[in-house]
Amino acid sequence: MKPAHRNLLLRSNRYLGASLVEADLVTLPNLEAATERLLQFVTAGVARQSNVLGVLAYEMKVLREEDVLQHLADEHGAGLVDLRNHELAEELRLSLDPGVCWATWTLPFDREEGFTSVATACFLSSAARTYWEKHLDGPIIWYGATIEGIADQLEKLETARAANPPLPPKPAP
Repeated sequence: MKPAHRNLLLRSNRYLGASLVEADLVTLPNLEAATERLLQFVTAGVARQSNVLGVLAYEMKVLREEDVLQHLADEHGAGLVDLRNHELAEELRLSLDPGVCWATWTLPFDREEGFTSVATACFLSSAARTYWEKHLDGPIIWYGATIEGIADQLEKLETARAANPPLPPKPAP
């Protein structure tokens, strides 16, 4: 993992964890234990497990991912999306940096009439949202998505890229 991606991942997860505590979805001691486990995954380079929400929900079982998604819909007005039913827009598939997507657990998946649809498991992380707001052109329509849905799409993207790497940009004349 590139150092910039690692820093973004740690910052995104720190803000996500703080928001989960603030929303009374987890306790501070549970978050502290999950953060220690997250650091083990990051050190080992295991991208698919490098998410504090995943540690809390699937390893420690002190939180249900469904409760976080419901909180997003109820308290923040975010839509919900099942990424198994979507293919990435061609322009996004060619331009996305999978390392940034893993670091923020966020995946822009469609672009229509200047709006970008973005699925995330880290909506509660202001660091993740701010990153994408600065790096995407135009307004964003945010959707909550499951960790598994995002991970599956990112793995598909990486597999497709390995089979057909994007062409380098043409030099200016």
